[in-house]
Amino acid sequence: MRRTILYRTGRTPMLMKISIGFLLGMLFGFIAAPMLPYSPILGNHIMPFLELVGKIFLRLLSMIIIPLVFASLVEGIASIGDTKTLGRLGLKTLTIFFITTLIAAGIGMLCANVIRPGIGIDVVENVHRYSTTPKPFRDMLLELIPSNPLASMLHTNILQIIVFAVFTGIACMFIGKTGRKAASFFGKIAEIMQHVTYIVMYFAPFGVFALIATAAADFGLRLIAPFAKIIFAVYLGCAIHAAIVYSSMIVIFCRKSPLWLFRGIHDAAITAFVTRSSSVTLPVTLENARENLCISDEISSFVLPLGATLNMDGTVIYQTICAMFVANAYGIPLTFELQTSIFTASVIASIGTVGVPSAGLIMLTMVLTSAGLPVDGVGLVAGIDVVLGSARTCLNVIGDGVACAVIASSEGEELTRESSRDRMPVMNYGA
Repeated sequence: MRRTILYRTGRTPMLMKISIGFLLGMLFGFIAAPMLPYSPILGNHIMPFLELVGKIFLRLLSMIIIPLVFASLVEGIASIGDTKTLGRLGLKTLTIFFITTLIAAGIGMLCANVIRPGIGIDVVENVHRYSTTPKPFRDMLLELIPSNPLASMLHTNILQIIVFAVFTGIACMFIGKTGRKAASFFGKIAEIMQHVTYIVMYFAPFGVFALIATAAADFGLRLIAPFAKIIFAVYLGCAIHAAIVYSSMIVIFCRKSPLWLFRGIHDAAITAFVTRSSSVTLPVTLENARENLCISDEISSFVLPLGATLNMDGTVIYQTICAMFVANAYGIPLTFELQTSIFTASVIASIGTVGVPSAGLIMLTMVLTSAGLPVDGVGLVAGIDVVLGSARTCLNVIGDGVACAVIASSEGEELTRESSRDRMPVMNYGA
């Protein structure tokens, strides 16, 4: 494993600082919400400043995504060494993603049937007009291939970047010594991006505070209360999936306590909860996997970028529950055939969901269309999507960490925390 630098801020662990920023931000936002109409200073100066701080933090994370994903994936594939091993890792990765997605869809259906969100909602007052036409499968397949890789990077098309990186990494494997030099170059780029991540994460507590404070102030209890059942169903589904499915996978395949995983991926989970973006969180997820879970660069660089785009367990839970919520709100009977259509459409749509905020809401229109439900129902969910998006993205990122740990364990890696003093130097940012 290459030498890296752990980010630390004095004697207080970063995990604790992020958690404190999260809690204080939520408290501040809920207190400020009722005061905004009566306080010009709060509404015209303090909240806009916090919004600016939050946007700066998101942009700092976003600027790392493209070079880190491309360089890490090229180096990871090239360092695998042969196509046989690459094929084995790819098969394991896609199999885990597919199985956990199916289970997640089942959990979402179960929660929706038991809690029955949407009963009693007045659709006449709440509906906004949305329309969409689902793309044919051949068009979705064609869009995976970049006609111009630089344009894909410019427009942050993660799927196309991953495809180009996979081809580049395989080419590096085939051209011997020259390929190893190229892979080493990309490895240095990835290492630099990791260091940039550590520097950016120094400001994470402030960014988290600002993002949560503005969200809590804008979308306070006035929006949450009327939709408590759907919010509860989505959060319960995500909690069940993490507590049962992910925990079982860690115990069975990694022979570790689930707490080992949740502690190790904690920073990435909080970042995902706040930013609502798997892609933006990817630099932190990579750092957590390597430093806290002790997963090799080769596997983490291969699995996690794929997971940030393809592994969307939280999204499929969200989509199944929201689709059934819309059916209940419109008084449409939830027959076996309809629930089967919702299940299938949610699994397919989750795979094509881009890891950016509110992408799940956009793909929900495809689920509703495919299941024959009113697309107008998206308007019912739009007002609380920021609340639901936090839960689904957090679970998505945790799922990436679980898949990465399981694959690393299956490849014989020792997922044992080593002393940082023995393994790497420490850069201390501040006293």
